[in-house]
Amino acid sequence: MNEFLTTFFSFDNIVITTIIPFLFVLTVVVFVHEMGHYLVGRWCGIGVREFSIGFGPELLGFNDRRGTRWKLSAIPLGGYVKFVGDMSVTSEPSNREEDDSLSAEERKVAFHLQPVWKRAATVFAGPLFNFLLAIAVFTVMFSMYGRYVAEPTVAEVRADSPADVAGFQPGDRFVTVDGRRIDTFGDVQRLVSGRAGDSIVFVMLRDGEEVTLTATPEVVEQEDALGNTIRLGVIGVVNNAELGKPRHLTFNPVEAVGEAVKETGFIIARTGQFLQRFAVGREDRCQLGGPVKIADMAGRAAALGFEWLVQLVALLSVGIGFLNLLPIPPLDGGHLVFYGVEAVMRRPVSERIMEMVYRIGLVLVLAFMVFVFWNDLFGC
Repeated sequence: MNEFLTTFFSFDNIVITTIIPFLFVLTVVVFVHEMGHYLVGRWCGIGVREFSIGFGPELLGFNDRRGTRWKLSAIPLGGYVKFVGDMSVTSEPSNREEDDSLSAEERKVAFHLQPVWKRAATVFAGPLFNFLLAIAVFTVMFSMYGRYVAEPTVAEVRADSPADVAGFQPGDRFVTVDGRRIDTFGDVQRLVSGRAGDSIVFVMLRDGEEVTLTATPEVVEQEDALGNTIRLGVIGVVNNAELGKPRHLTFNPVEAVGEAVKETGFIIARTGQFLQRFAVGREDRCQLGGPVKIADMAGRAAALGFEWLVQLVALLSVGIGFLNLLPIPPLDGGHLVFYGVEAVMRRPVSERIMEMVYRIGLVLVLAFMVFVFWNDLFGC
């Protein structure tokens, strides 16, 4: 028995080092997403039958005073909220047999019989709460640790790099990148890293005058803090302590919220940029992973410390929120498109069209899931 316990609780054990951190990250993100649906749905007067973390057979649960069944299910790869009169806010159109069986009291709180704005608000709340979770995490991080920044100056230009070809010189200071104002060297890295192969216009301050240069970032492979090989765009300029004058910024709670909002906004924009480039074949498919890769990252983050694991929660929360807003049924964004059409046309989209689009969307979602699983296990 002692040998078994020693083996089970050893640092190298996959249960402790990978599975538990993965379940922690996924459960927090899913719970917040579904809680968004639940809270806004309740605020809109919609009845809730079930709130589940996970799918499949129920492991444990309880009923609250409103009759909602809160449960933990056996397959911990997601969750759902089941509203009265509808399978869930991300489900296919309402089941008519269930519709006919609703009592008069239930029809008052049935999801599909609510005004379109209530349904849209309830659906949008899931991704919104994911973004709010990220903002909350980053707010705490910035409040506790602040941020290190450096002046946006060029200390060195690497030979034969895109910057060298474009005419960058040591001592140049970044003013704008593609029209966006630059305050720190980190701003330059953010705007360039996701633009490999794109022609970018840089406005530089040189000897008191502004100079306009154009460079095309090249791809380099680097290893991030979690051990992942990532592909970034670089132009080949280096900052140093002498010209960069690195300093540590601290933030009060209000300032930390502002920084957190900007950080979350950047991640959302970067995610959209990546998916757009990926769709046209301009990003490496191995940069996209599924549950296996997330589990590996969770294990690595946990090994670095709890704050790293919490930051991974924020990043994953933004990713799930963004993906759920894609205009593809059965994702939240697909239903928001239907509600938008309904609001404009003043009548619901026909069930035949909804069912057809839903099936196409479901095939796309399943194909995407198969793709990332293949990437995880065999492709990369």
